[in-house]
Amino acid sequence: MVDNGLKILFFGDLVGKVGRNAVSAYLADMQKNNNTMPFVIINGENASHGFGLTEKNYNELISAGVDCITSGNHIWDKKEIFNYIDSAEKLLRPINYPIGTKGVGSRLFEFNGEKIGVINALGRVFMQPLDSPWEIVKNEIIKLKEFTSNIIVDFHAEATAEKLCFGRYLSELGISMMVGTHTHLQTADESIINGMAYITDVGFCGAIDSIIGMEYETSLKRLTTAMPERYEVATSYPAQINAVEVTLCDGKATEIKRIKLEVEEKEEMEVNVESSV
Repeated sequence: MVDNGLKILFFGDLVGKVGRNAVSAYLADMQKNNNTMPFVIINGENASHGFGLTEKNYNELISAGVDCITSGNHIWDKKEIFNYIDSAEKLLRPINYPIGTKGVGSRLFEFNGEKIGVINALGRVFMQPLDSPWEIVKNEIIKLKEFTSNIIVDFHAEATAEKLCFGRYLSELGISMMVGTHTHLQTADESIINGMAYITDVGFCGAIDSIIGMEYETSLKRLTTAMPERYEVATSYPAQINAVEVTLCDGKATEIKRIKLEVEEKEEMEVNVESSV
């Protein structure tokens, strides 16, 4: 075990260039001011102009210091994903897609002498019909426990009740951390359940003046007219960063801290980390 526990930093869904820049600046600031970096995970399914993830943006995020990128139902929105997902060693797609789907839903990482297992799963309530995640994730946890006690799950789901129930279920299976993603609205229910760090939704990283990362006007037209309207990604500043920082000791969470920051656009995209929750 690393001194003072294993630190995990999980960023909520990155939305577009604003989200990418804000997180990259935050990580650059951390690297400049800290001797030891945490293991960094982001949900990147909205990172490329709000829909999907290009190979260029994948490589940029890895170069910025991201150790693992999870995703969700928008992972396939950029068709080039099919050309590179099998060679992207730090990228996950939901594990409960049918057998034969490109990519993988679980990976084992080496970090500062520790092994860390990360699983990505998709919920089914108000979402596209997929294989049930309950037994699939349970079986994957059993496999990962042969190698490590540090196991993290990104549950990309819509319904709060489904996330709460899945979280309690996973805590009884003895994992380290479950983070909910997808709704882009950070919840204030960070807690430790049976030794597992939990939050219903970690939120998103992108423009504050937006509708969960999208421009207000296009969102308004879509909702008031019920007519098809292409969402446009919000590009204004200030941006926001939503994340959680978790400390693990011997596979158990000892601390979870919710982070919520405002980021002003500056020449070098400096970040004031003092405004965290």
